[in-house]
Amino acid sequence: MKHPPLLTPCLLALALLAGCAHPGLVPAPLAQADQAVERVIADRQMPGAALWIERIGVGSHHRAFGQRAVEPAPEPLDEATVFDAASLTKPVVTATLVQLLRERGRLDIEAPLQRYLPGCGGAEKAGITLRHLLTHSSGLPASLPGNGAGDWAGADDAQRIACGLPLDGAPGERFRYSDVNFILLGRIVERQAGMPLDAFARQALFDPLGMRDSGYLPLRRMAAARIAPTERLDGGRVLRGEVHDPTARKMGGVAGHAGLFTTTADLARFARMLLAGGVADDGRRLLAPDSVALLTTAQSPPALAERRSLGWDIASPYARPRGSLYPPTSFGHTGFTGCAFWLDPGSRSFFVLLSNRVHPTAGTNVLPLYGQLGTLAAQAAGLAPGH
Repeated sequence: MKHPPLLTPCLLALALLAGCAHPGLVPAPLAQADQAVERVIADRQMPGAALWIERIGVGSHHRAFGQRAVEPAPEPLDEATVFDAASLTKPVVTATLVQLLRERGRLDIEAPLQRYLPGCGGAEKAGITLRHLLTHSSGLPASLPGNGAGDWAGADDAQRIACGLPLDGAPGERFRYSDVNFILLGRIVERQAGMPLDAFARQALFDPLGMRDSGYLPLRRMAAARIAPTERLDGGRVLRGEVHDPTARKMGGVAGHAGLFTTTADLARFARMLLAGGVADDGRRLLAPDSVALLTTAQSPPALAERRSLGWDIASPYARPRGSLYPPTSFGHTGFTGCAFWLDPGSRSFFVLLSNRVHPTAGTNVLPLYGQLGTLAAQAAGLAPGH
């Protein structure tokens, strides 16, 4: 019986190096992540979901689970499904566009809100800066009042109401997560870009990154059948391709705080760009290094315990998707419709979960899943306790 030739020490070392240069993601946590998503679907907390876990240069894992729709008839979900990403709009779209305008000299983060929206509030709002809006430390309340039919309509009304709201506290003194902050930022972006928010997002962000399925008002670009429906309204109509957030819906579907429709593949492209220091998959630079730093490191007023970048969550009561292993330098965001996105610059890894947990009705709870996936994604990327 012939035996294979023995490797010399040099060849053995090379073989070992080749074997561990790109070992791939750790498989057991990936299987556990799949099972965690399937359990939540089995518990009827969401009809379906798409999951993407990746460590750049090492490997990726992505799958679709469950049903895209359950009413009026079941439809299987696939990875091409387009989801209403709700508040992921804030960091992915609005905060990114703010940085692109800053790079062009059209925005100053430390400038007062009233420089860009003259007449927005009186003296009590004179101290609000763009930094306060981006870090949710402006003192503005969480949301606009009056989302009933006939109360108001359109982006101009939304801005007028937002500018007239009383402050809950002085700018910089407390953290309050607020849609109003990003409604105003969206309006500022439009004024400084000189075009509608959806058009500027397409021109400056989605097209350069190749995010072909991402944008506002998806029914203008694709068939409703590709889009995961959300809630059944009181009249029986199911929202499909129309934004779920009632304020964004009253603003015409385009707003700084909500309105983005996207896929896990497109958000993975965005994540790779951000974790590569602003450079897209094709090697083109989208964001300058200083913009990436402002988007990925703590920028909140020093007095606040809650830490936010200029758009992303770092350490706040909403940081559940970090899980138990991703470090304090990681960051991310969630969306009301059942979305979570968390990124870790140290390991260059991330996970994206998109779901329509509000279909056919709201009242479900997927928050525990966010934390589980954060921990399992970190494990899949090779992070261990104490890493």
